[in-house]
Amino acid sequence: MNAHSQITSEKLALFHLQLEKNKSLPGPLMPTLHDAQHIFGYIPLSIQKIISNELGESIAKINGVVTFYGNFSVTPRGKRTIGVCLGTACYVRGSKNIMDTMEDDLKIKSGETTKDGEITLAATRCIGACGLAPVFSVGDHIYGNSSVSKAKQVLKEIREAAELKVKTDEAQ
Repeated sequence: MNAHSQITSEKLALFHLQLEKNKSLPGPLMPTLHDAQHIFGYIPLSIQKIISNELGESIAKINGVVTFYGNFSVTPRGKRTIGVCLGTACYVRGSKNIMDTMEDDLKIKSGETTKDGEITLAATRCIGACGLAPVFSVGDHIYGNSSVSKAKQVLKEIREAAELKVKTDEAQ
């Protein structure tokens, strides 16, 4: 597990503050789940139990919401998420080849996170950019009219940015 996804006492304290604020809202479950995802990087069963106790909702309901929406995860995600659209328009224009390239290069399968905790690879369905098919995303950035070579280039840029950050952190 990477440091980004560890459940620390500091993160729990911050989460409890947000939870208390959310209790006064109508329909506090969704804002609380968003806060949990943001603070911890995922929403494990232990956090779902806290939410259940504090909001008086069943674990089944909470887990159903967490597993239904793609914004939430029950397993730790990387610092960056790469989503490859496998919707019909993207698939017929080669997104499966892009996914295969990403999996081979990152040495993980869709739904997994690299061992260093940097990248989670995800298969997505239509993201509404069919005219730019095939597409993939890194965080909020969409790469349209993509190709295997574009995917390799973006992965190289991500690695170079990560190396630069490490060098900058070491220099401080």
